[in-house]
Amino acid sequence: MSSQQQKPVIGFSVGDLNGIGTELIIKTFSDHRLLELCTPLIFASNKLINFYRKSTPEINFNYQSTKDFTRIAHKQINIYNCWEEEIAIVPGQLTDIGGSYAVKSLTMAVEALRDRKIHGLVTAPIHKKNTQSPSFDFTGHTPYLKHAFNVNDVLMLMVSDNFRVGLVTEHVPVKDIARYITREAILSKLNILRDSLVRDFGIDKPRIAVLGLNPHAGDEGLIGKEEEEIIKPAIKDAKNNMLVFGPYSANAF
Repeated sequence: MSSQQQKPVIGFSVGDLNGIGTELIIKTFSDHRLLELCTPLIFASNKLINFYRKSTPEINFNYQSTKDFTRIAHKQINIYNCWEEEIAIVPGQLTDIGGSYAVKSLTMAVEALRDRKIHGLVTAPIHKKNTQSPSFDFTGHTPYLKHAFNVNDVLMLMVSDNFRVGLVTEHVPVKDIARYITREAILSKLNILRDSLVRDFGIDKPRIAVLGLNPHAGDEGLIGKEEEEIIKPAIKDAKNNMLVFGPYSANAF
């Protein structure tokens, strides 16, 4: 297999058309060295890309457009045209059009990922308000991807160099967080995290620290009982099949 065939094809959804997504993608791939690592396939339209390309004339951004996954150019940036019509683009404004076409870009990219036409997906930011509709009733990318791939649970990860943080909850009002902290939820997220650290990050025996919910991890029950009643028992159960420790004080960690 040639090096060109081995490069992963990575899809990019553009997010809110009036947001920062398309501009970020253009500026990112102005560094042509990235083409040595992957073949980018941007789910958008030529007209959208050209609009933002004109606003950054100092950047050399060339691409080929396609509607056929078998005709992706592996030495170039590729635009997969999701729509042809003229649409209003007003940077910085929250509009229904900006949200509906963000969903169109995302859903077509996810369909390509599900059909194994691409190897991975990078999602530019959407706005939760203007993407809501009867056909897209999700609070963000994570619950939508859970629905699209019909899986029991998902884990949002924040990654920076050698530090990786998995979240038990996401997009939950602060006043409601405690009721989502259950033994079952913690164990499910720990299993996903352990498997990801091994499979995606190449860590043979990952060591996972679990943080507390309350200040000072509850101070032995003086500042909340979730650590004693829920988190510690979950950690004890998880020790049967992974290296897991805690709970540690989140504010000190």
